[in-house]
Amino acid sequence: MEEGARDRGAGLASFRRYTWWAVPGTVVCVMVVSYGSWALDGDVPGWARVPVAPAVVVAAVASAVLLGGLLHERDPVRPPVGWLLVAGAAAVVLAVFPLARHNYGLWAVAPAVTVAIGANYVPTRARWVPIGGAVVLALVPGGAVSLAAGDGELAYAAVFPAGLVAFTVWTVLGPLWAWHVAGQLDRARQLEAELAVKDERLRFASDLHDIQGHHLQVIALKAELASRLTEADPARAAAEMQEVRQLCADALRDTRAVVQGIRRTTLDDEIANATRVLAAAGIDARMDLEPAAVAAELDESVRGLLGLVMREATTNVLRHSHARLAEVDYRLADGQARLRIGNDGADIPPGAADGTGLRALAERLRAAGGELTWERADGDRFTVTASLPVQGAVR
Repeated sequence: MEEGARDRGAGLASFRRYTWWAVPGTVVCVMVVSYGSWALDGDVPGWARVPVAPAVVVAAVASAVLLGGLLHERDPVRPPVGWLLVAGAAAVVLAVFPLARHNYGLWAVAPAVTVAIGANYVPTRARWVPIGGAVVLALVPGGAVSLAAGDGELAYAAVFPAGLVAFTVWTVLGPLWAWHVAGQLDRARQLEAELAVKDERLRFASDLHDIQGHHLQVIALKAELASRLTEADPARAAAEMQEVRQLCADALRDTRAVVQGIRRTTLDDEIANATRVLAAAGIDARMDLEPAAVAAELDESVRGLLGLVMREATTNVLRHSHARLAEVDYRLADGQARLRIGNDGADIPPGAADGTGLRALAERLRAAGGELTWERADGDRFTVTASLPVQGAVR
């Protein structure tokens, strides 16, 4: 499943949009408004305005690109050195000129943003070392300028920039850390869903191996015995071959039973299994089950066929969609048991191959006097609907 499909399936696309507006949007807005208002101040001389105007544009663009990259890659390992250098150079310009004008509350904004962004490319356990160093270092420039000017603002000039760096790092790292944790949780849920599918495949393979292994072993022994008795006791050899024929028929019947899921497939079990598997895949599974339908004493074949439909529809949701929502509706109406499974995020219509999937099930339901239909609507919505007579369905 592609990355974008996983994001939409788990609701991470909405979380990404929120984080984008909360982090890059806020950072860019704060830098443009704070430095822009300072540059437009009539008391600021032209020699300070001219370099600050382009520098704030460069810093805003570089910050947006870097933060956008952090949101696109859940676990960034290669820092974009070029953009970091551009952001650092712009931060130096935006620090020097306001500081030269003794603006102790403004000069540290761009450097603080650059430190916060760069910290994301440092391993989690080690990132507090450069962050702590940046906070300590932020005490120096404003304090030195205030001491040299003798303006009596030493405490504010030294402490406020350091606090600004710490606050900016906290507000930027927090949402990005939450985004990375959400990505890890999503991958864990995807792995859980894949393991659930693999467990089912292993169960099927085990059942098939047990049946085929037993029958084939007995068939081989009987065939070998018949071969040895062909000349010595033709009548017994014929009897043995008759048993081989019966064993082959039994093996074929049991194999079909396993493939079709007749042995263990019921609607109740498959609904419970679908709820578990879809939840493991991060899909909101909503079950609307009419109590009367659940409690009804339906023909075993009806529950079996509806169970197969439920299983196939669940498999299609997992394999052929990036669904966020799946809905199951089961009820009795006009002497019919009706089961409808719908999901959003459908990619391609499943069950296209003849003899497999939904087409094969549709043939079986028609033979039982029922009907199976599926349709795609509203772009990415896919719905499977099955109906069977409450009594008298056959396999």
